[in-house]
Amino acid sequence: MRIATYHHDGVQRAGVVSRERVHPFGDGLDARAVIGHGLEAALELGADALAASAGVELADVRLLAPLAPASVRDFVAFEEHVSGVRRSIDGAGGVPEAWFDAPTFYFTNPHTIIGPGDDVLFPAGCAARDFELEVAVVLGSGGTSLTVEQARGAVFGYTILNDWSARDLQRREMQVSLGPAKGKDFAGTLGPWIVTADELEPYRDDAGFLDLRCSVAVNGVEIGHDLLSNMGWTFETMIAYASRDSRVVAGDVLGSGTVGNGGCLAELWGRSGAQTPPPLQPGDLVTLTVQGIGSLSNRVAVGPPAPTLPAVRQRDLAQARTCSERHP
Repeated sequence: MRIATYHHDGVQRAGVVSRERVHPFGDGLDARAVIGHGLEAALELGADALAASAGVELADVRLLAPLAPASVRDFVAFEEHVSGVRRSIDGAGGVPEAWFDAPTFYFTNPHTIIGPGDDVLFPAGCAARDFELEVAVVLGSGGTSLTVEQARGAVFGYTILNDWSARDLQRREMQVSLGPAKGKDFAGTLGPWIVTADELEPYRDDAGFLDLRCSVAVNGVEIGHDLLSNMGWTFETMIAYASRDSRVVAGDVLGSGTVGNGGCLAELWGRSGAQTPPPLQPGDLVTLTVQGIGSLSNRVAVGPPAPTLPAVRQRDLAQARTCSERHP
């Protein structure tokens, strides 16, 4: 089953996509509510939606991001991507030993998620604009310190993720050794819909990875492609790690990290030592395609300049006073 969120006749709905038509769920259920019922119940709700109405043509609706995520964790599960981007961002070669210890992730912004066809507004001060081709898993249930087997039961479905990156901003802020922030949180795209886990089971290999071809094109020219099965960890392992000593919930989204072999421009820049292909330009159309899921396109744009901020307060730490010294 494919679950989409869409706008039609002035109303936002969620529904099931079938044969180029979308059929709304009953009772005004949105995607998060459907997902919260769990996969088995959601499949029943989908069957009811298909039987209840003829639906509307996909061509007559505007697709939105398929859900408003509870949270978004983004992993770095592809060794080739880490090696190339690391050289591009900080000039270091190879893959850090710590990468092999656990499936590392960072939290990105669930409030700036956009959908298919939306313009992506890069920060006005960014020149090194980049895409990131990923697949994301959507959870239908949660828990704390899940086993890998329990994590598999928490999987609801999958969607495509474009983790847009302002590489020049990211390069500077990561010198503080805290991780990406403003280089990432201006936009992320999910879509075009959520494909439930049962549909992708035929693509699962013997090691538990989904053997899906992933590709990215800019203005119709393919830039890179890879197999999702080249991940270092399965989605179930990443879910279990995310839940360790913490909590995951239904509606959480976990990105695979960017695929290798040109899944982003920065990887190619790091390998060549030059910005070839060039950074994205306003007006460029970026299309991500994943076997078994679909295609997701956005056009690059530039946001308005942000207000200026006060400069950092310069202090002589040797002259710093304690509270008691200042207020005897």
